[in-house]
Amino acid sequence: MTKESAIQLFEQKQVRSLWDSEQEKWYFSIVDVIAVLTGSENPQIYWRVLKKRLLDEGNETVTNCNGLKMLAADGKMRLTDVADTEQLFRLIQSIPSPKAEPFKMWLAQVGRERIDEIEDPEIGIDRLMETYLRKGYSKEWINQRLKSIEIRKELTDEWEDRGVKKGQEFAILTDEITKAWSGLTTKQYKSYKDLKKENLRDHMTNLELVLNMLAEASTTEISKDKKPKTFGENKTVAKKGGNVAKAARLQLEKTTGKRVVTKQNAKQLAPKKNKGIDNQ
Repeated sequence: MTKESAIQLFEQKQVRSLWDSEQEKWYFSIVDVIAVLTGSENPQIYWRVLKKRLLDEGNETVTNCNGLKMLAADGKMRLTDVADTEQLFRLIQSIPSPKAEPFKMWLAQVGRERIDEIEDPEIGIDRLMETYLRKGYSKEWINQRLKSIEIRKELTDEWEDRGVKKGQEFAILTDEITKAWSGLTTKQYKSYKDLKKENLRDHMTNLELVLNMLAEASTTEISKDKKPKTFGENKTVAKKGGNVAKAARLQLEKTTGKRVVTKQNAKQLAPKKNKGIDNQ
């Protein structure tokens, strides 16, 4: 399992974390988070007591935490209880501390907003627009991104009609499409743009988005025509759909002399209000 170590600062205190590139998850040191939120001088004991209480309550979300080796204060790698993001949020809900209250309020707000969006999907679209604008994206890029979401939804609906299962099978087919048109798997593409958990499409230029949309829209149309019955047939269709966009990419690169797939991500694009994206 390949991991990338990182130290995250929270209120000038260190929270040790590890990135698992295989699972694409961050893991955080539980005792470090407890130390930050409670101010406890002995967060290890605090965690043992809290863990027992949660176990007695039948809570398996937090008590089934992994143990990973992390750099300790003495400079040695020691086994440490860690939590992923979901486990961490559940843990914070169980910590009675004023410092934990802002997190709890935020989680409650997110939950309410999610329910609102289920009842009225248009609210979710409006919030998405606001989020992208706050991050510095141009309205032109945002409109393109929203169109890509629509095209992606049409593709996943088609996959479901063909018996493809959400999760791993969706991911495999997406990889087939992405590799066919760009020459990179989704994971390789994200690594190329120096991304981890982020959504790859949020870090694409206009051209990359357009070609990705062409690949997915082509896959949808080919699937409707060929009506694949097995997962293997769906993989073949996905590759054919990606190849349609690959042909467009190669022709464009031959004409302009520039690569379409770029290392640029939102860190470079958004601060410039996405000027020059169309030329990448």
